[in-house]
Amino acid sequence: MKISELPGDEESGLTCRTYVFQDESHTLGNALKCIINRYDDVDFCGYTVPHPAEAKMHFRIQTKETPALEVLKRGLKDLQKVCDHTINLFEMEVKEFNKT
Repeated sequence: MKISELPGDEESGLTCRTYVFQDESHTLGNALKCIINRYDDVDFCGYTVPHPAEAKMHFRIQTKETPALEVLKRGLKDLQKVCDHTINLFEMEVKEFNKT
């Protein structure tokens, strides 16, 4: 996954950033947005896919004090935990189903 900052954001401070995810779309954007929006320090979190023909997603984070990059990293780690938990539960249920 390649992530970069949208040019021009450096003037808005560390708490307001837009990140550009290459080769990502609504699948990652919506899941990550749902997780990050629950954090107390987050004022705004959203994403856009500028055009269907472009394989990129813009992901905006605005916080009260915490640097946006820290929030993004935390969100990605938390999303990974959710995915790992879901996979583990699914595999456990498949094994249980196959026993019968």
